[in-house]
Amino acid sequence: MTIAEVSKKYDISPDTLRYYERIGLIPPVPRNKSGIRNYDEESCGWIELMKCMRSAGVQIEALIEYVSLFYQGDETLDARKEILIEQRNQLIEKRDQIQQSIARLDQKIEKYEKGLMKAEKRLEQLRKEKEEKKTG
Repeated sequence: MTIAEVSKKYDISPDTLRYYERIGLIPPVPRNKSGIRNYDEESCGWIELMKCMRSAGVQIEALIEYVSLFYQGDETLDARKEILIEQRNQLIEKRDQIQQSIARLDQKIEKYEKGLMKAEKRLEQLRKEKEEKKTG
């Protein structure tokens, strides 16, 4: 696939794809005889992984280290696994913080809704009293 096709498929700009390759976030992409990038299935797999990890907030440095270790071979399996575990734990912590924030916001929203309901009831009561004065 060309860089334009990959860019469209994964919704990543060609500049970002080139940048990811340049900094080692994805391994070097195979090229055709003319030197044009020819993304294969493996390259696309790396792009999918990096897009997923980046959208989850995983730091670029950790991902670059992961790719570097990958190319060093099977002797780095434990180190790669440790990077993934560490990043997973950080994501779980972020998720928990987000859940706490959501719960806090839900409490605040509920207070507003209760307050608005009281205010609406009071307005309805005042309207009724006003009508009664007019008719009474």
